[in-house]
Amino acid sequence: MSSVAGAELWIVRHGETEWSRDGRHTSTTDLPLTADGEEAAILLGPRLYDTDFDLVLTSPRQRARRTAELAGFPHAEVDDDLAEWAYGDYEGITTDEIRRSVPGWSVWTHPSPGGESADDVSARLDRVVERAREHDRTLVFAHGHSLRVLTARWLEQPADEGRFFRLDTSTVSVLGFERETPVLLKWNS
Repeated sequence: MSSVAGAELWIVRHGETEWSRDGRHTSTTDLPLTADGEEAAILLGPRLYDTDFDLVLTSPRQRARRTAELAGFPHAEVDDDLAEWAYGDYEGITTDEIRRSVPGWSVWTHPSPGGESADDVSARLDRVVERAREHDRTLVFAHGHSLRVLTARWLEQPADEGRFFRLDTSTVSVLGFERETPVLLKWNS
């Protein structure tokens, strides 16, 4: 077990799907990776192989589970708390489409009718932070917005601070500590 100040949380955003490529909000729709997404997921493996992880978790969505598998972690434990932010009525549509009826809309500043609130997402991801801080090094495979909220919560910030952490598909980021302060060690790599 880790002392909190020694813990690291490695986060991997899943590989490309058709909707992530096209900028469509994807939460509960369980899309597969594209061929490019699968290739990029395979290339994640060599970046992770030489690191020992005490705990490996994945979102229940196939795009995250498949990324974990292709990166060399087929036995990642499914954790429902890592699911993407539920967009409700905005599932499958782009921000530009939403803004035609709700000018200035952002998941960070506006509600998603029929979906989760920032507080709902934050509560789920606080459980992941707590769990990760019980281990020396945790690896998670999940989604753009949920991982950005996870990062904000690791840094002891409100969920909406996730807006500052752009996160591309098939990237590795590392959260940790500098002494007792939670910090970003590597981002969107």
